[in-house]
Amino acid sequence: MFDKVSADELAGMEALARRVRNELAAAGLPVPAPGLNPVLAAGAEVMVDDGADTAGGVFAGWSTSPRLHECTSRALRLRLLDDPLLRHSSQIAAAMMQAMAAILTSAGFTVEDANDEYRPYQLRVVNGPQAMPPMWSLRDEELTMPGWRTTNPGESASNDSTRPSTGQT
Repeated sequence: MFDKVSADELAGMEALARRVRNELAAAGLPVPAPGLNPVLAAGAEVMVDDGADTAGGVFAGWSTSPRLHECTSRALRLRLLDDPLLRHSSQIAAAMMQAMAAILTSAGFTVEDANDEYRPYQLRVVNGPQAMPPMWSLRDEELTMPGWRTTNPGESASNDSTRPSTGQT
């Protein structure tokens, strides 16, 4: 029997996967929507395995273009094991795994190799940054407040509501 994680644990895993997708997209990587037909998908794929075992968790991998995937599948199907395309495809997956690991680690996520023969060239995302907003989130200095008047050096720092606002920020 296949045991699944609890609904609360699954919600936490889905939230982590969403944060990973957002961070990879913020870095400029294409991120296919969950459930997109694999024939159409290419880019950073983030999946949730809801199994209550060591193989469960949040995983990130790279999906090459549908054309390169088809060429690679054809070479494997025809047992053309010396085809340079297979080495090239493997190098792409390894390079993208390293790039995604660097991006996610820089953003405060903890990642590791999936260490699963069924998940070659995939990362396991163990957890994400806890107390900090995403790197790409709106910064305080980007906010403008209507009616807020900045003071010039030498002016009083008090906010005298009787003086009209200049509309400067």
